[in-house]
Amino acid sequence: MRFTADRLGGNFGIVFGCANRYAKRMKQFISRFLHAALLAAVLNTANAFAENTATIPVPRDEKWVQRHDGFVAESQAKKDNVDLLFLGDSITDGWRGRGKVVWENFFAPRNALNLGIGGDRTQHVLWRLQNGEVEGLTPKVTVLLIGINNTPNERDGVPRNTAPEIIEGVTAVVKEIQKRMPKTRVLLLAVFPYKQVGDPMRDKVAEINKGISKLGKLRRVTFLDINKKFLEPDGTLPTDIMPDLLHPNEKGYQVWAEAMESTLKKLMK
Repeated sequence: MRFTADRLGGNFGIVFGCANRYAKRMKQFISRFLHAALLAAVLNTANAFAENTATIPVPRDEKWVQRHDGFVAESQAKKDNVDLLFLGDSITDGWRGRGKVVWENFFAPRNALNLGIGGDRTQHVLWRLQNGEVEGLTPKVTVLLIGINNTPNERDGVPRNTAPEIIEGVTAVVKEIQKRMPKTRVLLLAVFPYKQVGDPMRDKVAEINKGISKLGKLRRVTFLDINKKFLEPDGTLPTDIMPDLLHPNEKGYQVWAEAMESTLKKLMK
């Protein structure tokens, strides 16, 4: 078979045309791939350097600030007569409600002051410490229970904080207490049981407690885990102690006070 120059030229044109289209497609693919890779690298870098919200002191709403201001006034009025200080969230705040009778029996006679606010996370306690709540106070012991409100997910399913972030947040609170009240002994409590066995939140709390237990090695810090006192042998959290699987009722506060008593007595000397 004979091929004319025109026929050969036509065949070459087709070949080169296909090659050109292939080259353009490869260029587009490579461009998209490089763009995606660059975007992933930027996001990974941003995540690596993202700030841990659990360690950044911040206030909450206006009503919360008013309550904080009330605590500042109360602590200043009692600053020469506070031997025992409680810091924390709603579980600590609950000594004013469900735990009031137990408080009056165990802690009121020890010149105790309660600075717990419901809903607080580590970052909120940090802000309160840095804004006058403990100024001038010299308690023998500061009981700290914080971190559970950093633990759940937001409504969009994103965790408020990871377990390592919460550990950093609790560490920051302990160090801030030591900075503001260098003579106090810190009784750091393990985050109380939350949910039932098998729930991811129970496992997350266990991870947090494992991390913050190491703070007991710090000078003038005692770590105390009383969680087994709340639980059945199989790990079940009884609803007759914590009806909502988070907040103690009066019986739960009695369990707390009794479980902490021997350690607290030693530290109060």
